[in-house]
Amino acid sequence: MNEKIKILMIDDHPMIIEGYQNTLLFTKKENQELEIDIANNCDEAIAYMDKSIQKELPYDVLFVDISLPPSEDGLMNSGEDLAEYARRILPNTKIIILTMFNESFRIHNIIKTIDPEGFLIKSDLTSSELASAFQAVINNPPFYSGTVNSHIRKTITSDIVVDDKNRKILHLLSQGVKTKNLASHLDISLSAIEKRKKQLRDIFEVNDGQDETLLNEARKKGFV
Repeated sequence: MNEKIKILMIDDHPMIIEGYQNTLLFTKKENQELEIDIANNCDEAIAYMDKSIQKELPYDVLFVDISLPPSEDGLMNSGEDLAEYARRILPNTKIIILTMFNESFRIHNIIKTIDPEGFLIKSDLTSSELASAFQAVINNPPFYSGTVNSHIRKTITSDIVVDDKNRKILHLLSQGVKTKNLASHLDISLSAIEKRKKQLRDIFEVNDGQDETLLNEARKKGFV
């Protein structure tokens, strides 16, 4: 009995997607029929997801790269935002996260906000690991790569979650938006923004009150 699997791959590097695609097609089981769509950015991915719902043919698996350019409307700043959107509109779709970031901090944040069925660090990734991850996620999730597992096993050094609003503050600051103009972008008061910035400075252990220092620390941890 043939099993049809609908897949959406989201990555802004066509060569990488081609590699993933070839690996899956080459290693799939005989009874598996793969239907693969490809999106190179947040907007294309949203269009594909929305269309799959309209047609009542939701995706079975999403491969989501974390480092994606922001959407045109600025509402999605990364693959993380996209995966959260997918969780809301495609509740039964299995999500495989792929990322270059391998800091504990970033990994825990992704696990807490998205709880993906698959989580792979690109620098660890081999064809056979990708093939194993895909079959595991289809049949018996989750599948986390070695680096992810070792970070989870280490005592969780920080239970820090940089929530959605705080991530947006970091993103807007990195785009050069001044603090006094953040309120209009985020629908919260200036005092709430100051409070959140203080929270971020505590999280990233920044003592000098400079936005640039805060952004540098957030960049090191893969949040900007």
